[in-house]
Amino acid sequence: MYLRGSKWSMNKRRKPLNWIRISILGIFVASAVYINQFIVPTVPAFGIPTPTVTRAPESFIADAQEFFKQGKLNQAIEAYTQVVRASPKDSASYVEMARIQVWAGKYVEAQTSAENAILINPNNSNAHAVRGWALEFQKDYTAATISIKKALEIDPNNALAHAYYAELLMDQSAENTGPLDALQKAGEESRRALELDPSLLEAHRARGYVLYMTGGDNILLAIDEYNAAIAINKNLEDLHLSLGLSYRAKEMDDLAIEAFTQANTLNPSDPLPNLYISRIQAGQGNYARALQYAESAVNADPSNPNYHGNLGVMLYRNFKYPEAIDAFDYVVRGGTLEDGTKVEKMELTNNSPRAAEYYFIYGMSLVKSEPPRCGDALLIAQQLLDKLRDNPDYVFNANEIIRICSEATPVPPGAETPSAEQTPTPTP
Repeated sequence: MYLRGSKWSMNKRRKPLNWIRISILGIFVASAVYINQFIVPTVPAFGIPTPTVTRAPESFIADAQEFFKQGKLNQAIEAYTQVVRASPKDSASYVEMARIQVWAGKYVEAQTSAENAILINPNNSNAHAVRGWALEFQKDYTAATISIKKALEIDPNNALAHAYYAELLMDQSAENTGPLDALQKAGEESRRALELDPSLLEAHRARGYVLYMTGGDNILLAIDEYNAAIAINKNLEDLHLSLGLSYRAKEMDDLAIEAFTQANTLNPSDPLPNLYISRIQAGQGNYARALQYAESAVNADPSNPNYHGNLGVMLYRNFKYPEAIDAFDYVVRGGTLEDGTKVEKMELTNNSPRAAEYYFIYGMSLVKSEPPRCGDALLIAQQLLDKLRDNPDYVFNANEIIRICSEATPVPPGAETPSAEQTPTPTP
């Protein structure tokens, strides 16, 4: 049968199949299916941020605690920064970060972290306590007292708050700025902190501080407390510095040097261990070694005039008078180092015995230089007489400079020279 006018025929012969073309088409179809099933799901959609693996806050907390045990305070702070980013409503993490910031000497940052914790939870006793501790180091004793008392009002059995309160009262007692019974209360608070939590690091530190500051045989007990604190965490520079000062106060110089050396190992950028070791070495007559440590202290903090003064003393002990004069110039006049670092001069007052020592040895360096610079030395002597005339030791030192200059360079008739006649010379 045919359809008129149709080009199709039911009896039309079929063309043979092209198997090559069919094979290629099959490959394309299989590839499309594979891409759709396995590749497309792994490609991020346009305009949608690529998902990232998020760590649990607990893992950062574990890292922070481990860093703190290792004495890596900056890394611990950074880990807690990650914690508060992940859990911004967790007041406890802010408190722990603030606590470590105080150990690291970052007192303003610690205050801010503690205040963030208080904003989240006004009844967090530890937050108020750590805030008070940070304020204490900033010498804001009034605000520190209010904050720590608030912590104890919320939780009377907060060992951390009692420890901080002991240190605050001790500082106030030392500066005569606190209550009349501050010294007694400091002892009570430090004992209370240990009773509440004998395993608390800060409790042993506070008790050691109170015992050290009260002096005498109590310093031996302070050594025990600092060693107990170190047994809890051996990698905190502050504890080894305190232990070294305690040994030094009892003239256990070898143990003091060992403690200061450990502190320097934990924090090589801190000039204090080198400063303390230099003075111990000088006291033992090891002036060459003392000079090396004094130079290290200056290199660690060249902006501090105290370290320049200590360097001047060690240079003087090593008979390097011109170099000593250069170092003392920064103490007496201040100045700017070659790298642009500015050094402020040390004021000469009755409350600055170290400055008085530097001024006197500066005068002696001027006298012993070649040729003697008695004109400059007599000006230093006059400053000692003018500003420290009520202190017999400093007056004697000033008159000693005058005596040496008088013998080295006879005073012309009619010349004005400060002398022992102007201020009585006491017995040294």
